[in-house]
Amino acid sequence: MPLASPAIPSTCCYCGVGCGVLVKLEKNGDVTVTGNPAYPVNRGALCSKGLNLQYTVNDRSDRLLYPHMRYSKSRPLQRVSWEEALHRTAAVFRTFIEQYGPDSVAFYASGQCLTEEYYVINKLMKGFIGSNNLDTNSRLCMSSAVVGYKMALGEDSVPVCYDDIELADCFLVTGANPAWCHPILWRRVEAHKAANPHVKIVVVDPRATDTSALADVHLQVLPGTDVVLHQALARALIENGDIDVAFIEQHAEGYEAYRQLVFARTLEEAAQLCGVAEADIRLAAATLGPPRAFCRCGLWGSTKVPWGWIRTLAC
Repeated sequence: MPLASPAIPSTCCYCGVGCGVLVKLEKNGDVTVTGNPAYPVNRGALCSKGLNLQYTVNDRSDRLLYPHMRYSKSRPLQRVSWEEALHRTAAVFRTFIEQYGPDSVAFYASGQCLTEEYYVINKLMKGFIGSNNLDTNSRLCMSSAVVGYKMALGEDSVPVCYDDIELADCFLVTGANPAWCHPILWRRVEAHKAANPHVKIVVVDPRATDTSALADVHLQVLPGTDVVLHQALARALIENGDIDVAFIEQHAEGYEAYRQLVFARTLEEAAQLCGVAEADIRLAAATLGPPRAFCRCGLWGSTKVPWGWIRTLAC
């Protein structure tokens, strides 16, 4: 990527949107971070977290730059060398492992680690120490999605293309608040809807959020009833004839079994379980059915429902 300045292209580490940034080292030793206008995801825009990335590096006032150790509860923390800190850490781990075995220790890592860092820590815990006790917040937040993707799509691969946003006629946002959690991506949805008033947004969320404020239909379900709701929507879509029969026959499996599943409960029963009006479920289905290009966003248990047979450009 040609750059007009000596800035280095990189990626913001805060969320899954993956905004492009330009990192530049100034003469005074400070780092500056700006949005990369040539990056297709954010096109130069950054949210408040991305705009403040440089302060993490530049703040030298109270940032811990060296290892510290407390030798006893009555003594304050004091600076030690890296070698001393590493030897002390290894000694504590060795003591527990020798006395109680490898499963007596565990690592809890950050979701912001790089792939190479994950590789090294996995080698250390699983290959050297001999335990499987390694977890990260990224595993916790994606475990249900992995199950859903494998059940619905056959593999743990997210069918994502951000360019689909500008092609979509309708969005279903389920159990997510991208206006807060993925603001740069949501700005693109807002801009697309503003430029195309016919675009519809359906939000499924127990909460009233900034995302639901833009919705044409907000289904404020009771927590834990999202699968029931999506099965009800599927029944309504099938009843309305808003399914792509050719796509089902050529690309999907288990449709008849799924049809029996969603027809086992009436829309009235589903509405009572979900705490929403039956008319609102029918309105949401009528909103999702006609569009040429449908875009589903969000992960909140709903990925267990095989939506692949609906006309969709999934994101």
